[in-house]
Amino acid sequence: MALTMFCATRASPYLMNMNTSGPSSRGFSSVVKSMKYAKSHEWARVDGKLATIGLSDHAQKHLGGIIHVELPDTGEDVAQGVRCGIVESVQASKGLHSSLSGNIVEVNEKLRTTAGLVNASPYEDGWIMKVEMSNKEELNKLMDYDEYVSYVENKVPNIDEPVANT
Repeated sequence: MALTMFCATRASPYLMNMNTSGPSSRGFSSVVKSMKYAKSHEWARVDGKLATIGLSDHAQKHLGGIIHVELPDTGEDVAQGVRCGIVESVQASKGLHSSLSGNIVEVNEKLRTTAGLVNASPYEDGWIMKVEMSNKEELNKLMDYDEYVSYVENKVPNIDEPVANT
């Protein structure tokens, strides 16, 4: 009972909707208006030349309880849409693709021991990597809030279905 209360208390901030700049629930999952999204369900939050990349709320909900994240290496160059890691859950595994090309300057080391952060806080504590972008024009190939919401509502392939970011 105490463990249940502890878990519920610790998770409650992540389960509540925040202000309008934060996640917006559309019945299926939360989507953050200020981020960009790939068809492979990774998100990117851009600050100057740095992009923080993670797995969308929609994808983590479909995967279920995430038990392991295979992170790419810091210093590694990644290309937009190319697989650079794996997310494993109790139900399935999904290739992790970089939303943007560039050099990985940081990975979320907390995920090595607490992979469930991707479930509990996909847009904050559960981020996966930070990439110094080599081509900001690639942002135009990603979906904005409205496009991603429409994509998820109207055409949701299997979350690990290969898709081109065109």
